[in-house]
Amino acid sequence: KQVLYQHNLKDHSARKKPLLQNRHNKARLRFTTAHGDKDHTFWRNVLWSDETKIELFGHNDHYYLWRKKGEVCKLKNTIPTVRHRGDSIMLWGCFAAGGTGALHKIHGIMREENYVAILKQHLKTSVRKLKLGRKWVFQMDNDPKHTSKVVAKMA
Repeated sequence: KQVLYQHNLKDHSARKKPLLQNRHNKARLRFTTAHGDKDHTFWRNVLWSDETKIELFGHNDHYYLWRKKGEVCKLKNTIPTVRHRGDSIMLWGCFAAGGTGALHKIHGIMREENYVAILKQHLKTSVRKLKLGRKWVFQMDNDPKHTSKVVAKMA
């Protein structure tokens, strides 16, 4: 251990990043090729959206800490937990260069019908709030519920 420290090597948790497959890399390259030459006025009229899960209690990460012998139970060396990992919420939100749009709490499992209902409820109001005008672009990832025929009909 001392030899590792002398060579400036310290223990850290590994950084997490999404696993990208070749098809993901190709899709990102296609997007960049198609939109890389757009000027800032184009990007001002793009509305971005996505969902995220937020853990209300607990952590999804592994933590390391440095402590002295005999200090294992000191409050500063512990991370509180609850049985069954606590709870979480799913949120949908959108934003543009001009600010943030709506934020919506998702109840239950997100399916394409839920997604359509969220868009019907929040998309137009967010566009008006952000003053995107008539020529705006709605940008979302290629999640199957986003690319379904039901969602495509609505857009």
